[in-house]
Amino acid sequence: MGWKDAIEGKPGDLVLLNGNEAIARGALEAGVRYASSYPGSPSSEITETLSRVPASDLYAEWSANEIVSLEGATAASFAGLRALCTMKADGLNVAYDFLTSMNLGGCKGGLVLTVADDPQGHSSVKEYDSRYLAKSAMVPVLEPSTVKEAREMAIKAFDISEQIKGPVLLRSVTRVSHSRGLVRLGLLAHQKRKAEFPVGQRFLTKTLFHMKARDRLTQAAIIFEECKFNYTEGPDRADTAIFCCGTSLLYAREAINILGLQGKIKLVKIGTTFPLPERFILYNLQGVKNVIFAEETRSFIEEGVMLIYARHNICNIRFYGKASGDISGVRGPYCGEMNPDIIIKTLAKVKGIPYEAPGYSPETIVEFTNLLPPREYAMCPGCPHRASFWAVKTAIAVDNRNCIVAGDIGCYCLGAWDTGYNLFDTLHCMGAGPGIASGLSKLEKFGLQRPTLTIVGDSTFYHAVIPGLINGRYSGSNFLCIVLDNSVTAMTGHQPHPGSGISNHGRPTTAIPIEEIVRGLGIPCTIADPFENDKTAETINSLLREPDVKVLILRQECALVAARKSQRKKRVYVDQSLCRGESCGCGRFCTSVWGCPGNIWDPVAGKASIDEAVCAGCGVCATLCPAGAIIAGEVDK
Repeated sequence: MGWKDAIEGKPGDLVLLNGNEAIARGALEAGVRYASSYPGSPSSEITETLSRVPASDLYAEWSANEIVSLEGATAASFAGLRALCTMKADGLNVAYDFLTSMNLGGCKGGLVLTVADDPQGHSSVKEYDSRYLAKSAMVPVLEPSTVKEAREMAIKAFDISEQIKGPVLLRSVTRVSHSRGLVRLGLLAHQKRKAEFPVGQRFLTKTLFHMKARDRLTQAAIIFEECKFNYTEGPDRADTAIFCCGTSLLYAREAINILGLQGKIKLVKIGTTFPLPERFILYNLQGVKNVIFAEETRSFIEEGVMLIYARHNICNIRFYGKASGDISGVRGPYCGEMNPDIIIKTLAKVKGIPYEAPGYSPETIVEFTNLLPPREYAMCPGCPHRASFWAVKTAIAVDNRNCIVAGDIGCYCLGAWDTGYNLFDTLHCMGAGPGIASGLSKLEKFGLQRPTLTIVGDSTFYHAVIPGLINGRYSGSNFLCIVLDNSVTAMTGHQPHPGSGISNHGRPTTAIPIEEIVRGLGIPCTIADPFENDKTAETINSLLREPDVKVLILRQECALVAARKSQRKKRVYVDQSLCRGESCGCGRFCTSVWGCPGNIWDPVAGKASIDEAVCAGCGVCATLCPAGAIIAGEVDK
């Protein structure tokens, strides 16, 4: 088990870890004493792993949001402890005001900010390159290429932070965080520092300290020149070099092998992506005629290397990268993930090697694709969000004023697509929904006659929604905020939040109910059960007609969490003698519209059916069947 090996493994053990577990292990070997995070894939397993460390050895928390998380970790650094703050790339935006401020004043104990980017947006609504924000904030960046290197860089990052007395950003990506590799474990730190904040010690933000941040970068650049994470493979002198970082190192190696160019291509691996090791780069540009850049998302090292090249007036090198359009996937340059095929295509072009990718022709792939049935995103069986969306859709239809729906980020962002009945008219970042709804509600005087509502999640409520509600209440806005409360931060792995009543260690703690916060703001708050679908739709319809800001909490536990707590569930089945099949007039609602994976079609009988192995037993579909053919029976014994 990865987390167990990461925490309890002995020095010298060779264990299989994912990248996040390796970062956690590296932090433990470096002597981390404070770890904080707001959960977000692909970064969540770092803090999940560290949360299993005995509380006497390490303080770990799931924070309300990323800026609070970074502030807490920085406080530990001020007191001389080594601290780790973790977030996904989107979260860096939330923490950025504090990061750019505290970096001017610096820190004391090693402070490492681990940011996991998500090229291709596997678990995000956007892909992002956090290196640009690090550069703007004047924070050094380390970027691992492998799981093994993730552990090593985590250790080094703490050392560098204490050398320069400033934060260091460790940039991971999905393919590092979620891949697995063999890691040789080192010694866990046994020296326990005492937290001290001496009288007279001060950490302040002031424009004058901009120079200190600059000087820390200069110091980091000197350290990076001799860093083992920058190295070359292949001949020292070659006419073609591939400059790469992160997982692109592995893709470049594969491309060289597939094209049979071993011993002919220089591979220049850069692990310290900001500030770039200038002397190392200049040395490896000597004698090179062609340079190919391979990196995730944007052209960060490409721009940096070309700037060094121009400043030193090196002649006769041709560059192939994203800026030139040569490094480009199916979405074009700057978009999507890197892969070996992208590098193979460019390398073959540069070396004049005929190359045809193995596999089917593009025409055949298109033909096969057209034969495949469309597959929509899906919510889990029994997900209460599905019931909530249907109640909202019903209420909007009855209201008949074309209500505008501002969405938000979480499992429920599926409300923007067929899975969520295409409810959302806007979808952006966490907490954006209430602000947009508030703004729209002010436009009646300019001719907008449509009511507004916003749908947010429970974890998002604590993270970013409260300011929008305060603003709406203060400005006299008129919108309905629906909070989908399923008791956990579901999308990122069911981590607890301030309303859950348990800590990240699983111990009871003080719950902060959403309704108490809302009512404390002087905003009316109603609570309903989305599984009582008709009643919930009526409540929404009524609230849309009421003035001012109002909040409706739709409370029903996440189906996956509920299933883990109990193996007992209602038996839901179809009485096919009552099912009207194609003649029902509902358009096969239960299997083609409702969208629950537990509702299936029996092609032999020409009737609806229930996949009882998948069904969660919520029984909502039974309340919606116009023929009463779906039966929600007693709880299984």
